Amino acid sequence: MDVAVVILNWNGLRWLQQFLPLVVEHSGDARIVVADNGSTDDSVSWLKSAFPDVTLIVLSSNLGYAGGYNAALSTIESDRFVLLNSDVEVTPGWLDGLNACLDQDPQLAACQPKMLSHSDRGQFEHAGAAGGFIDRNGYPFCRGRIFEITEEDKGQYDDDRDVFWATGACMMLRSAAFKEVGGFDAQLFAHMEEIDLCWRLRRRGYRIAYTGRSRVHHIGGGALGYGSPLKTYLNFRNSLIVLTKNLHTGVLWWWLFRRLILDAFAMLKFLFEGHAAHSWQVIRANIHFLARLPRVLRQRRDLLNSERTPDLTGMYQRSIAFDRFILGWKHFDQLDRSAFIEPPSRK
Repeated sequence: MDVAVVILNWNGLRWLQQFLPLVVEHSGDARIVVADNGSTDDSVSWLKSAFPDVTLIVLSSNLGYAGGYNAALSTIESDRFVLLNSDVEVTPGWLDGLNACLDQDPQLAACQPKMLSHSDRGQFEHAGAAGGFIDRNGYPFCRGRIFEITEEDKGQYDDDRDVFWATGACMMLRSAAFKEVGGFDAQLFAHMEEIDLCWRLRRRGYRIAYTGRSRVHHIGGGALGYGSPLKTYLNFRNSLIVLTKNLHTGVLWWWLFRRLILDAFAMLKFLFEGHAAHSWQVIRANIHFLARLPRVLRQRRDLLNSERTPDLTGMYQRSIAFDRFILGWKHFDQLDRSAFIEPPSRK
């Protein structure tokens, strides 16, 4: 099986210097590719000098995560892609577990490993943890991470299982499935693009999985820090776009109204906590979403016309915000299991 490990780099020289040697050491026969997303540091010159055998793709400008990977992967011929953040430390055998997971079923289009923190190595990491889910209002969460709370890894997620989405920080994809759905939605630029991709794959009848047989350690926020107002903007704007494009149950306008109310509460929460910059970004995200709404509705129509079998496996039919901030539930095992949509074969 031909595997290409593709690292999208933007001004991440320090991460490449720290983690690329381990990727090369622990990836066996996989081809290693670094796609440089218009960096202005010395990433390109260092790569040419230190790792001349690593394939280098130089993009002329920063196209974001979505556009950068679309451009890079369009030039790579491989059976499977592994999308890997530059600030991820891989471990021995990490690719074996991912390959074994996809080998189980040709309808598995993507899978992710166990995502652990780099600084606190026994703790799950925010971006993906042990597999992603989404609630009825479009708020993502994970096994091992609900909003800002991450769990300690005690072996509770050492299984293989279907999830709603796999993290873009480390995701193995069947290249044919990626190309079939048209790759990432470039308008998202960064954040939520992997959730949108996984949702569109599901709409074509594919499955998404997590495997505990593979483990990596993620620093997180390598390109855009977790406390960045821009990250807040992208997360809120893109969440609205992704949900409007893909959610096909219930009345869309009622869902949008309810979601805008929830975003208003989030804006007020940021304001009362003294984070005025983040509060403004929530408002800005909603304004920009409404400006894009005609385009997003056209995408929604096209997706409805092209889908094969709608699959909402893994969607949580409750409000994760209510469960976290009103009920005080902090861990995945506290959630209402009956509220998760199960695969049709398990009903």
